[in-house]
Amino acid sequence: MTGNWSHEAVTYVQAIADTKLILSHRYVEWMLSGPVLEDDIAGASAAQDEIGHVRQLFEKLAQNGRERDWLQGERAPEEFSNVACLDENVDSWAELVAVADITERATWYLIDSIAHEDFDGLGERIGQDEYFHLEHLDGRLEHNAEQNPEQVEAAITEAMPAVLAYIGPSTLDADADPLVESGFTDRSAVDIRDGLRDHYESAFDGTDVDLSGVDWDVPDPDDWDETRRRVGEGHISPALVDMLNGEENAEFART
Repeated sequence: MTGNWSHEAVTYVQAIADTKLILSHRYVEWMLSGPVLEDDIAGASAAQDEIGHVRQLFEKLAQNGRERDWLQGERAPEEFSNVACLDENVDSWAELVAVADITERATWYLIDSIAHEDFDGLGERIGQDEYFHLEHLDGRLEHNAEQNPEQVEAAITEAMPAVLAYIGPSTLDADADPLVESGFTDRSAVDIRDGLRDHYESAFDGTDVDLSGVDWDVPDPDDWDETRRRVGEGHISPALVDMLNGEENAEFART
């Protein structure tokens, strides 16, 4: 049964889909820049998987009131709801690994918490792909933590507040999260935030990566945009929107 999502459910899935869309593009930008061929192949594969997920999520959104043309790129940069740490390209491959790892893991936790019947089977299929993405990213993150802990620490400390905003503020516990209340998800934003923190504190235990500088209390709920699941008015660039909707290729074809 479709077409019965709440407004909160639509914006929740919109943020997931837009995050996967922009993440796929960031993978493509670094596809030939990995330290070894295995990384390039993994990045290309992940980008392809993410686009497949986006198409399925856009289909669900179209069945619940979103316009297909709007979803596919006919919108302003500020109308995209991707996690804010993907607005700009990163400066290094090591930073990409750190940002992609925390973004993919948070995104998977958000999807895995969806209990609505529209995701029966779909969540499992996405999870199968995410398992391999995270297995590769976790391995590379562990290696980078050994080789350059300062760079990993800086990347995660900078990106994590955006990821926490994407999940939702710490006020959205089981008694206050509208998605849990409506039955769309079976875990609150607080549950997901706690799971993410526990994972990375455990993952870096025994390494030189120190996450004590991460502000785990953000965002301030008064500053949080519940529609775009972020703080502030930042957004992807107009040039990236042109790439996503094919306008750049159309301009090339007209020359």
